[in-house]
Amino acid sequence: MNNLFILLQAQGQQQGGSMWTSLIFIIMLIVVFWLFFIRPQSKKAKEEQKFREGLQKGDKVVTIGGFHGKITEVKDTTVMISLAPNMEVEVEKTALVKDGTRVGQA
Repeated sequence: MNNLFILLQAQGQQQGGSMWTSLIFIIMLIVVFWLFFIRPQSKKAKEEQKFREGLQKGDKVVTIGGFHGKITEVKDTTVMISLAPNMEVEVEKTALVKDGTRVGQA
């Protein structure tokens, strides 16, 4: 009888340890997910926002459609881009990506 009681008690302790192990595993999984997915994505979004806020006349940009041009005028949410001589288009800032360096910088 004593052996059965000791055996049951040991099994109960193992299940408790298993619960802690599972909890630690879940917490580690959340931390890894945050480090490799959420954090880099939010960092990239902040960099893109900073780029869009820093747009200036003369910057070379590329639209998400693949058009290359130079900024001629900056407005609140849009910019005017010169694609060719005597050809300007108005584009949303969210549709731009950086291309090269700013004009006048090395």
